[in-house]
Amino acid sequence: MAKNGNDAEIDEGLYSRQLYVLGHDAMKRMQSSNVLISGLRGLGVEIAKNIILGGVKSVTLHDQGVAEWKDLSSQFYLREEDLGKNRADVSQTRLAELNSYVPVTSYTGTLLTGVCVFNQVVVLTNSSLDEQISLGDFCHSNGIKLIVADTRGLFGQLFCDFGEEMTVFDTNGEQPLSAMISMITKDSAGVVTCLDEARHGFESGDFVTFTEVQGMTELNGCEPIEIKTLGDICDTSSFSDYVRGGIVTQVKMPKKVAFKSLSSSMAEPEFLLTDFAKFDRPGQLHMGFQALHAFEKKHSRLPKPWNQVNTFVNAAQTGSAKQEQLDQAIIKKLSCMAAGDLAPINAFIGGLAAQEVMKACTGKFMPIMQWLYFDAVECLPEAEDAVLTEEECAPRNCRYDGQIAVFGSKLQELLAKQRYFLVGAGAIGCELLKNFAMMGLASGEGEVIVTDMDTIEKSNLNRQFLFRPWDVTKMKSETAAAAVKLMNPSVRITGHQNRVGPDTEKVYDDDFFESLDGVTNALDNVDARMYMDRRCVYYRKPLLESGTLGTKGNVQVVIPFLTESYSSSQDPPEKSIPICTLKNFPNAIEHTLQVTFQTYFVMNVWCLKPWFSFLPRDPKFMERTLKLPGAQPLEVVEVVYKSLVTDYPRSWEDCVAWARNHFHSGAPFWSGPKRCPHPLEFSTNNDLHMDYIMAAANLLAQSYGLPGSTERSVLTKLLQDIKVPEFIPKSGVKIHVSDQELQTTSQYKLCPIEFEKDDDTNFHMDFIVAASNLRAENYDIPPADRHKSKLIAGKIIPAIATTTAAVVGLVCLELLKIVQGHKKLESYKNGFMNLALPFFGFSEPIAAPKHKVTNSIIDWTLWDRFEVKGIQSSGEEMTLRQFLDYFKVILDAHC
Repeated sequence: MAKNGNDAEIDEGLYSRQLYVLGHDAMKRMQSSNVLISGLRGLGVEIAKNIILGGVKSVTLHDQGVAEWKDLSSQFYLREEDLGKNRADVSQTRLAELNSYVPVTSYTGTLLTGVCVFNQVVVLTNSSLDEQISLGDFCHSNGIKLIVADTRGLFGQLFCDFGEEMTVFDTNGEQPLSAMISMITKDSAGVVTCLDEARHGFESGDFVTFTEVQGMTELNGCEPIEIKTLGDICDTSSFSDYVRGGIVTQVKMPKKVAFKSLSSSMAEPEFLLTDFAKFDRPGQLHMGFQALHAFEKKHSRLPKPWNQVNTFVNAAQTGSAKQEQLDQAIIKKLSCMAAGDLAPINAFIGGLAAQEVMKACTGKFMPIMQWLYFDAVECLPEAEDAVLTEEECAPRNCRYDGQIAVFGSKLQELLAKQRYFLVGAGAIGCELLKNFAMMGLASGEGEVIVTDMDTIEKSNLNRQFLFRPWDVTKMKSETAAAAVKLMNPSVRITGHQNRVGPDTEKVYDDDFFESLDGVTNALDNVDARMYMDRRCVYYRKPLLESGTLGTKGNVQVVIPFLTESYSSSQDPPEKSIPICTLKNFPNAIEHTLQVTFQTYFVMNVWCLKPWFSFLPRDPKFMERTLKLPGAQPLEVVEVVYKSLVTDYPRSWEDCVAWARNHFHSGAPFWSGPKRCPHPLEFSTNNDLHMDYIMAAANLLAQSYGLPGSTERSVLTKLLQDIKVPEFIPKSGVKIHVSDQELQTTSQYKLCPIEFEKDDDTNFHMDFIVAASNLRAENYDIPPADRHKSKLIAGKIIPAIATTTAAVVGLVCLELLKIVQGHKKLESYKNGFMNLALPFFGFSEPIAAPKHKVTNSIIDWTLWDRFEVKGIQSSGEEMTLRQFLDYFKVILDAHC
């Protein structure tokens, strides 16, 4: 088994997406942290799953209880044949498969302080209040970080104590800001003015440092300076005169955070609000959970599901943290469903708790201070007269007992009949399938159809937890479906390998969509999301939409005739870099990477699939070429001629010669305050230069079907015999200083080859890293390593298992509302979260905008349409006159 630790190398192939969230330093700190998790019911296994995927040093699973029927409603690593066995022992083998770098052990004895002392973080779930206080005091006084997590039906609780002085190295996880300077005043204030191409984004209180300032060099490399009001930095009156240039860069400053122990915080709690519409709810639930512990201690059991006796309410009123006015309705609901155990709530609270474990291990992101309470009582039946009975919610010795305790048996029957279409089997898709299985969705007459055209890659294993190393290269949908069937054999799941779009509308046709109860998206691109949204609007099907970006996540619910659709509103466009900056005046590594990728993997010939191979199949190619404006037809013909005749390589040696000559193509130029580039002298002793030649020559060889080589010594010898002609700049070349000038100049674009960023043997990233860093060296821009280059060039979306789990938990809560047929807009919740801050925001979905037909009382939304029934019995299509007459009758009837 591979192991983590202080000296362990980080497996970037496995952790790449998570590294873009946490960074290497935080990842190394996490790899040195031992974690103990007590309680292996649904919540405990969710937390364990997420932190094992994350890559801590080791995980110890503690539980003295045995598997019961009610555990199976959310504990996805317990099966019916495991009933009566210790939960920790059974879960250990299956959790250990998630990550070979993380040793996972089980412990079934009494949880004593001597066990905790070997761990940096202790997580308590399914524990008594006495145990929490006792171990909490011990951990606080011994520098061990403590997390207490608990879920009761539709309610959740989370508490964090990371000691009296914890250092947070990065409070928000955002990339440090950077901007170019146009002026610095020489006075007592020292006001810095940035170039006004875009807003710089700095705020008062940020700390910054300076580089490349000409004239006022005292600022270069200075200690971080705090930005004061109106951009003041410090007294610069004694500094040299500012001449020009300079870059100001934000510096993330460590922050000290102090925590109270659990016993101290009980009486004087500090709450993190999860829903601003429930401002007083945390205080109510703080008392409610204490009363629940008191009830359980006195009666050695939890309140019976939906028992109407208010013994529990009376106990809450005598709690230590008293509220002036107790919300008896919410406390009663907590009492009635305290015995419930729901997979979606465990997924949400478990995702949050696992993220807090990572914060405790790494000092990355701001921890929860210190109590968090969450509820989703909107999931209960809407009707005021709908009262669940104790009989309906009583245990049935089935795997859904934990869910029946909250919603009763009738909802379980509805869930079993559902027919849902899940689009995508990646990170979100895997979590959705797990929750579907635990909830019993499509466990009867229904069906879940999941489609995904992708195969499993190594980088998926860090967060797509249904896959294992031996599944790499297999189809995602089929593998995920098989894994979920092991969790709940009664769930009916069918895997497809189709891309959703116009090309597959013969598969996903009218009959298919009309048979569905709803659609759940688990997609990674906007185009596919909008396509599925259009299909759901057309067929009037509910759609559950979600997405993640690092520690950020969002959920949107789309309900026919009630809410707007996904496409009704759009995000602002991504910030783009002016083409003139990319081509002529780069000042950041992002610029050199983007222009390298666009130039060589979009427009250049040698690293494309031999684009001229389509010439014989496209007789109109020359016809279209001749219609190009200006001198472009001649330029295209020259490119084709060179590719097929004069520059056609016939051996590996020709490819090396081409790459060596290509190294010195281009002319240096300078304009105004922009960075002045300088030429590079090629040397076989420079690793970056050799990386470029090796990658470029191999890509050219691939394009022409020639064998390549990775022998560096042979390459060095070949290069010694190559004579590079002296570079002579072309006359009459104009450097475009704005995008407006570039609009009059077009370039011939060719079909790019399929760029693959995660294949370390195809030379794609080798070339991009080398070419980009060489261009950066031209302009004195700090280079980027392969990891950062892959993020930018590959447009990788940072991802982490914790956010995915939490988001999917919220999605499945909305699913429960849809299945019950909730009709009120206020019952549904769109959600946004940023676990790094941490921040949570929930709101009602936006209602479908209503439009009026002119001079009538008719209102209509995007969900409405005219059902035309005037087709001739003979099967002939309706004429335009018939349609207009029918339309007029409909309008007259409503006016």
